[in-house]
Amino acid sequence: MGALEKEIRHRDPKTEFYTQERCFIIELYNVETDPQVSVARARIEPGVTTRWHRLKDTKERYVILSGIGDVEVGDLPPRHVEFGDVVPIPPGVRQRITNTGDTDLVFLAICTPRFVPAAYEDVDPAPAQDV
Repeated sequence: MGALEKEIRHRDPKTEFYTQERCFIIELYNVETDPQVSVARARIEPGVTTRWHRLKDTKERYVILSGIGDVEVGDLPPRHVEFGDVVPIPPGVRQRITNTGDTDLVFLAICTPRFVPAAYEDVDPAPAQDV
């Protein structure tokens, strides 16, 4: 087995976890040896809006895989998103997304540099719920 083949990562659905942000996450690719990028799969249940948050020094992109929703970035009005849409989010800009459909809203969250918990800032005025 070559070195490149050892780097191939297979999704493990058992690694999905729920966050205080109000969504489910599977870290598909987030390793210290590749600090330039991370890729996570996010899943939001119908009717749920994530908390306002921002990522310090980290650019994020949402790539919508399934479902429909409304995304809010900065002070822009909500924008409808669906399969194939890409939402660029500059570093330090607040964001949230609402699942407006009847099925899960699923998207990739691609971060550069890679996501680290210290970059996450909850900026929602509502109190956070315990997970």
